[in-house]
Amino acid sequence: MIVCAGNNETFSFAVAAGIGLINTSINLTKLFMEQKPKNILFVGTAGSYGDLKKFEIVSSNSAVNIEIGFLEHLSYSPILEQIDGINTNVPRETLQKIIVNSSNFITADAVQAQLFLKHGLALENMEFFAVLKTAQQFNIPSLGLFCVTNYCGQNAHKEFLQNHEEAKSLLQSTVLRDYKEFL
Repeated sequence: MIVCAGNNETFSFAVAAGIGLINTSINLTKLFMEQKPKNILFVGTAGSYGDLKKFEIVSSNSAVNIEIGFLEHLSYSPILEQIDGINTNVPRETLQKIIVNSSNFITADAVQAQLFLKHGLALENMEFFAVLKTAQQFNIPSLGLFCVTNYCGQNAHKEFLQNHEEAKSLLQSTVLRDYKEFL
């Protein structure tokens, strides 16, 4: 099964899961209780903390939920911050070691983006952590496929809006070419 965020990020082959961590968790829980897919591919756009280039397509099965306050030592969390999805049938050698950060906030400061990068994080996507965590609870193998739309910084939202449609088109052609087993 293929899922996406929804709203303005939809695909004809994907089920909308919701925007942000909470909506995604709730909607996927309902979906998984009604039907148990054999695997999940989350398809979405992401912001780069600096190393990955715009329109680069990457896959990942690892996510964290870290806020800027954590990086600045202003907060901590008693919950697990990183999760790795249960392996799918995608060969391990094709998986990049990309860690995606999920938060209900978008990083709009280049200095903060560099701090995330120094912690080994490459991308920012609001929903992926919730997808992996919910899939793990239902013992469903999961994977994420992302297209970079922007760099995290002052112009993040403007770049996202400029590049969103092209990124969705690239994701669609990649899924239809390389990820048919999830359809």
